[in-house]
Amino acid sequence: MSNAIEIKDLKKTYPNNINALKGISLNIQNNDFYGLLGPNGAGKSTTISIIVSLVKKSSGQVIINGQDIDLDHSAAKQHIGIVPQEFNFNIFEPCQQIIINQAGYYGVERHIAEQRCDQLLSEVGLMDKKHLPAGSLSGGLKRRLMIARALIHQPSILILDEPTAGVDISLRRQMWQILKEKNQNGLTIILTTHYLEEAEQLCENIGIINHGQLIENTSKTGLLAQLNMESYLLFCDPIESFPQQSPFSIQQITNNKLEATLNSNQSISELIHYLTQHQITIHRIQNKVNRLEELFVNLTEGAPI
Repeated sequence: MSNAIEIKDLKKTYPNNINALKGISLNIQNNDFYGLLGPNGAGKSTTISIIVSLVKKSSGQVIINGQDIDLDHSAAKQHIGIVPQEFNFNIFEPCQQIIINQAGYYGVERHIAEQRCDQLLSEVGLMDKKHLPAGSLSGGLKRRLMIARALIHQPSILILDEPTAGVDISLRRQMWQILKEKNQNGLTIILTTHYLEEAEQLCENIGIINHGQLIENTSKTGLLAQLNMESYLLFCDPIESFPQQSPFSIQQITNNKLEATLNSNQSISELIHYLTQHQITIHRIQNKVNRLEELFVNLTEGAPI
């Protein structure tokens, strides 16, 4: 599969001698859903800003669908739609006009832009608000408007910088569905987010940046496989007698809820069998923590995995 984006030894030093990027190299394949994670100040936003030509790199190379951003800047930008973290549109302007104006920046003829605009507004659930000023929308709907605006020139790559910041969980999950469908239809998506559950739900591959360096770049499955421990909450019938000695790490939280931590040599089925032998009937199981979040903390803080 060909690469949508190739980054080679990318470095950025700001005038105050802060090394924001220290030689990052990575490839993002076409049709990938790629998560770029890292703590504040790690270099995520600098990387994205260089890709979309908002920040000038100090050295290195960025190639977008085979086009070097230094050699063919305008053509490379045509491939990308960007959804920034901050709202950056005229809040007094109607939603439809915001999107059509964006199309004009990319040379899309107005009659074509109007057709695409209606389609995109329908896809993101804003068709009934096309004539309303953007400022009248809720925060979550403004995010959807920004996604529609980013897609009006039909880019092959969509970059989202924390797209669900400040969005309630219901709207967030609706937005996840929109992005999943776009990705399934061939759109390459790059996501930066602090909601690590979001990356685990959406992304196929994940890179983690810390202190300007890429410390992980692998599949989500491969990354999660690095964890040796996993915690569960187990919901059960009222417990009459709880075993004092156990081969498992188990705590009784309430009369009908347990917390168990399993290592890589223990399975959830073995745990259930053990509890059943001790007359404890389990009705429901859920992961206690987000696995990706646990791994992220271990990697960025240098803790052992």
